Amino acid sequence: MSTPAVKPRIVVVGGGAGGLELVTRLGNRLGRKGKAEIILIERGRTHFWKPHLHELAAGTMDLDVHELDYLAQSHWHGFRYLYGEMIGLDREAREVLVSPMRDERGTEIVPERRISYDWLVIAVGSKVNDFGTPGVAEHAVVLENSQQADRFHTRLVNAFLRAHAREQPMQPGQLHVAIVGAGATGTELAAELHNATRALVSFGLDRIDPDKHIRLHLIEAAPRILPALPERISVAADRMLRGLDVQIHVNARVAEVLPDGLRLADGTPIPAEFVVWAAGVKGPAFLRECSLQVNALNQILVKPTLQSFDDPQVFAMGDCAAVPWPGHEPRNVPPRAQAAHQQASHLYGSLRRLLAGREPLPWRYRDFGSLVSLGTYTTVGNLMANFSRGDIWLEGTFARWMYLSLYKMHEVALHGFWKTALATLGRTISRQTVPRVKLH
Repeated sequence: MSTPAVKPRIVVVGGGAGGLELVTRLGNRLGRKGKAEIILIERGRTHFWKPHLHELAAGTMDLDVHELDYLAQSHWHGFRYLYGEMIGLDREAREVLVSPMRDERGTEIVPERRISYDWLVIAVGSKVNDFGTPGVAEHAVVLENSQQADRFHTRLVNAFLRAHAREQPMQPGQLHVAIVGAGATGTELAAELHNATRALVSFGLDRIDPDKHIRLHLIEAAPRILPALPERISVAADRMLRGLDVQIHVNARVAEVLPDGLRLADGTPIPAEFVVWAAGVKGPAFLRECSLQVNALNQILVKPTLQSFDDPQVFAMGDCAAVPWPGHEPRNVPPRAQAAHQQASHLYGSLRRLLAGREPLPWRYRDFGSLVSLGTYTTVGNLMANFSRGDIWLEGTFARWMYLSLYKMHEVALHGFWKTALATLGRTISRQTVPRVKLH
């Protein structure tokens, strides 16, 4: 009796935007048909699109409505979901080292494991980079995942309830929020919080005067906000935020985060009840121990094919990969959702080529521009970024629709057109029966 052929195994570590899109497509095409075994290793139970974390933190988006269960997605789309966190890599044995997972009481849910692979895609995303600033770990809020964003919103609501019930005058810095880092996340969060806090006060918290008691600070070490984007976008966003009375501090480096605010390098204190750290990203520290070349930000150095320089069986994508950007040297491809989406589509084709015995093709980033959502106030950005021919400048309603279409593209990649359309319709209807800001 002949021995059944062993199916090739493709393991993807990380269920962020790119990783989940990749395993969904591979599962649909290869897993369901028995051509390959597709495995997703992910330390979370649910998926939430990271570019929307600022809306979750502000309470203008409900986690329960927009999160996706990995176990359900794996069942529907022909891949296996393994609950666990990658902590190392044995390249000689072609095995991923996965840590044990425990509940809040310390009871083990799943044991430590070693997962073998034929091809490995590392898509573990990024961590906030605190640049060694004292006090960040102890006193600042970071928004790396949906749980952290949801907890921040709960703390924010509690702070408003506490302020409304106070018997004494407001303390210095009470209901003030200092956001460190004026990239896309920090800038969008400032606008979203301005809208959300006023909506929150409108639900009977009349002892709080938004113009008098609520103060938002946006702090950036560079000479302007949104320093990585074209200056026109930066100027438009700056003008809008200043019009909302957001206090913008540029050329301002944070020296220390304190329990009741922060101190700038020039000695200026900024009192705040909340400090949100959104300044810079880096790859997870364990990547330095995986016998793969990484840069100073713990990002895996990859070839144009997205294969690591050390092992052609190991690919990296998304924020944890340092991908050269031809024509923009020495810059790498920026850590954006559109880059992860493009890489997922490319790796889907490359892995199918490898299964067919062909070599993978190089990937080239196509920059479709940048859009920054300033909550309900406006959206600004550019499309078809090509500096030799000029960009298409967008602002207002059309720009807002283009911004929303990025999320719809992600949903279509995960669910298909009709399921996405029905889910969108259902959310539109249900929004008429709930508050426009989450109240708990």
